[in-house]
Amino acid sequence: MISRRLFLAAGSVTLTAVCARRASAFAPPAPANTGVKLGCQTNAWRIDPDDFTQVLAVLNKLKELGFTGFETGFRNLQGQFGNAAAARKQIEQTGLQFFGAHIFLDKYDQQTRIAPLDLIQKVAAGAAALGAQRLIVSGGGLIQDGKVEDSALQRKAAGLNAAARYCRSQGLRLAYHNHGPEFAADGLEIEGLFRLTDPGLVDFLTDCGWASRAGINVPEFFSRHHRRLSGLHLRDFKDDTQVPLGQGAFPLKELAAVIRRVKWNGWVLTEEERLSGEKPGERAVAPARQALRQVFGK
Repeated sequence: MISRRLFLAAGSVTLTAVCARRASAFAPPAPANTGVKLGCQTNAWRIDPDDFTQVLAVLNKLKELGFTGFETGFRNLQGQFGNAAAARKQIEQTGLQFFGAHIFLDKYDQQTRIAPLDLIQKVAAGAAALGAQRLIVSGGGLIQDGKVEDSALQRKAAGLNAAARYCRSQGLRLAYHNHGPEFAADGLEIEGLFRLTDPGLVDFLTDCGWASRAGINVPEFFSRHHRRLSGLHLRDFKDDTQVPLGQGAFPLKELAAVIRRVKWNGWVLTEEERLSGEKPGERAVAPARQALRQVFGK
């Protein structure tokens, strides 16, 4: 015979379990911990390219904020190309992975509309010696009056293929980084570059903020092209003003849902530069990091 005390205790346990199940049914789902790697572009900080200690200070701050890796402009590194072994050791001591060195210029080669090949070769060799995983190149837009000349598109694609072959010889992958012009006219240029570049050589680092401002459905674009993407730059805008990631209109949760669905394991990097030239640093990067933590669970 079961005693009254044991009967009441068993009932209490059962009722507790039922309540817990009901509560969990109405609780918001916890963010899924995906295979993505989280990094940051250092251009949120004002860095003197002649003072490598400033680069290292920013890297240590990124590590403190919980990032896994970083990307930085090539000018912040070129002073260390002749001192690569010592500089690489200092970078590695931060505990961050060196996602890539980025070449962004005010003017590009007139034929290829990317950086001149000799500059690409110099930076690729130097970045490889410093431990970079890839070289990132930006370029000039090709669309005029809603159209792009086939010959211009082919020259740009050929330039990217040639640059990527040299990067491969240095142990790097090449990734093309867009701004707004490549996504004009419903992404006419960027779609052409995906079509004409060699998938075995050229990856893409999609700046999702610029794509979104151009009217592109970023989650849908990512779903179609994720196999060619080594990374994403995330930035956010509110009323045409850039704000820290997660505080504007960018569809971060929707993009994260697609990333989980396709099981993509590339790099997600927040980029908190400002068109005004302001360098908000930790003031913008810290809330952006929190937004990433909320949607990716890491």
